[in-house]
Amino acid sequence: MQKWHHIFHKSTGLSPYVWVIFYILPFYFIFRSSSMDRWVYGILMIIVFFACYVLAFKSTGWVVYFWTSVQIIVSITMTLLFGYMYFALFLAFFIGNIQKRVGFFTLYSIHLLTTIIAINYELITRNPVFLSQLPFVLVSMIAVVLLPATTYNRNNQDKLEVQLEDANKRISELVIMEERQRISRDLHDTLGQKLSLIGLKSDLAGKLINKNPAQAIVEINDVRQTARTALKEVREMITQMRGIRLEDELVRIRQLLQAAEIEFVLEGSPKLKNTSLITENVLSMCIKEAVTNVVKHSGATVCKIIIEPSRVDLVVKIQDNGKGIEGTSLFYKGHGMQGIQERLEFVNGLLDIVKDGGTTIVIKVPTVIQQTEREANH
Repeated sequence: MQKWHHIFHKSTGLSPYVWVIFYILPFYFIFRSSSMDRWVYGILMIIVFFACYVLAFKSTGWVVYFWTSVQIIVSITMTLLFGYMYFALFLAFFIGNIQKRVGFFTLYSIHLLTTIIAINYELITRNPVFLSQLPFVLVSMIAVVLLPATTYNRNNQDKLEVQLEDANKRISELVIMEERQRISRDLHDTLGQKLSLIGLKSDLAGKLINKNPAQAIVEINDVRQTARTALKEVREMITQMRGIRLEDELVRIRQLLQAAEIEFVLEGSPKLKNTSLITENVLSMCIKEAVTNVVKHSGATVCKIIIEPSRVDLVVKIQDNGKGIEGTSLFYKGHGMQGIQERLEFVNGLLDIVKDGGTTIVIKVPTVIQQTEREANH
């Protein structure tokens, strides 16, 4: 179960001030009675109810169901003696937080059935106190029906989202592990044999350098050729390694924003000409992280990505019209800015944040001038 301080309800669809009224209201119903004995009984039942409520939140296992059963008895007694049925709302919220499916449906059914019976009894006996609050009773009855199911489904959805996030992290780890193993195999197959050959021929050339210099020169030439071949194969392997192009990443970003019902605006071309693959890789991951922050934290309705290439550097701006990033630190933990900063440092990039009615994240990476262009300038 949740912690005991969750008796102060949050995110139930009701204002906190309404819950405060529900905490105070039972005393009003009790003190309307002229009998001192009924005052004592009523106050004791209120104390018992809230004590059981706290104990139920702090307990685990079958004890939870015991304290909840006591609360149901107190709630029905308060309804029959004083016409106060609003403890049923506390129970409705609490039952919705029970995680076990069988326990939830059992208590939900018992609570719903006993509440209906108590209300019908008060209507049949035509209790004037109860009849005077009939509109509120009907609203509370609707809450007793809907609130447990809503809370239970929301908790399950939160749990599934956490599990999905953990699964995605696990998949990402497995993909990285598989990629490392593939690179390891490729390096072994590409360099292992040739490095062994270079070692053997170098040893042989060292032995022949005095006995047969001409043959030693042949072996040294073979070593040089083998090294060049190995270097060429390594370069080809690096070129063929899978990388994330910004153009491909923007397709996924568009889908993410569309699912979050945030308008996506793109200014500039995602086809980068003077950017290395590793820089584009890092840039794609940073933009994805920034857009994820927009979806999770900003509350924005529009997200704009501006790509501004130049001869010196490439500037990418991620703008939103949301509430802005809280705090003044660039490395505010809640928004992953530190992770973006660390990635950009790897490629000599810079990160800046501008607050202008929303948030603008400015990413700047150096431009790579192609070899042919440099030669043309000389």
